[in-house]
Amino acid sequence: MRKARKTRNDTTDEAQQDVHESVDDVYDVVVVGAGAAGLNAALVLGRARRRVAVVDAGQPRNAPAGHMQGFLSRDGMPPAALLAVGRDEVAQYGVELIEGRVDHIAHGFFVHLDGGPALRARRVLVATGLRDELPEIPGVRERWGRDLLHCPYCHGYEVRDQPIGVLGTHPGAVEHALLLRQWSDDVVFFPHTMEMTGQERRRLTAYGVHITDGVIKQLVVDEDRLRGVELAEGHVVPRSAVFVFPRMVPHDTLLTDLGCEKGEDGWVSTDATGRTSVFGVWAVGNVTDPRAQVVTAAGIGSAAAIAINHDLLQEDVERAVDDHRA
Repeated sequence: MRKARKTRNDTTDEAQQDVHESVDDVYDVVVVGAGAAGLNAALVLGRARRRVAVVDAGQPRNAPAGHMQGFLSRDGMPPAALLAVGRDEVAQYGVELIEGRVDHIAHGFFVHLDGGPALRARRVLVATGLRDELPEIPGVRERWGRDLLHCPYCHGYEVRDQPIGVLGTHPGAVEHALLLRQWSDDVVFFPHTMEMTGQERRRLTAYGVHITDGVIKQLVVDEDRLRGVELAEGHVVPRSAVFVFPRMVPHDTLLTDLGCEKGEDGWVSTDATGRTSVFGVWAVGNVTDPRAQVVTAAGIGSAAAIAINHDLLQEDVERAVDDHRA
């Protein structure tokens, strides 16, 4: 198979001809991203006897986490183990797994791999997730996913009744601190450089969250364990776990380049099945929903797969009717 020409705007007849020549056959669906959403969609589509390819770059968002929680029958399972089992399951139904990164998707659903061929598809499902932008505080990136945490529902129970800190580096950090009081009576909120309102201070104090003002210098680590939060003036507040609310940035370039509309929240808009505003394009998981946990992403992946299969069915039936008339 010859490599497709790597241009971002294949709009001329010559370019489209070049792409056509690089494609041997057509997939019913190409899924971009092999996380829980993408793999579950591929599983349902494979069982529906659709021809499916899944392309994945091997960089899952939850890779730093040792375990995942809140997924019935998979509670405590390492994320990497879930994905490994998922790959094995979809492969049993003939789903093709391709290791690589998608450079862009040309109109007509030609999925261009970075440094590889173009895959032609009838429908496309994008499940590329998001990236977490962390505050530039020494120790944060090194402890991420270990004892520097994000999701209370994912990790709160594991650090229950421990001294917990919450970094005030995001507008949602105050609500984060209030929520974490459900797991510990010892929660300290560090405003850092955040300007708090009087109402925010009253809410935290009334609910039993202690506020420690001052600019954060670093997280203190000793013997590969988090020991506390050090302020610029030298004071260290002992903590065994710290939560941070990262800035979540969706990997949605593939979608926006295709013209998928965004909502007022700045995220690509979809219906309940993940269908975008562009014909034939679905998007599921964290690329459209920052709050989706693993179990949520898997569920919407299944819903999207069923919707895509029915969409393809209508097209198949219409083509059969036209052929029958001819």
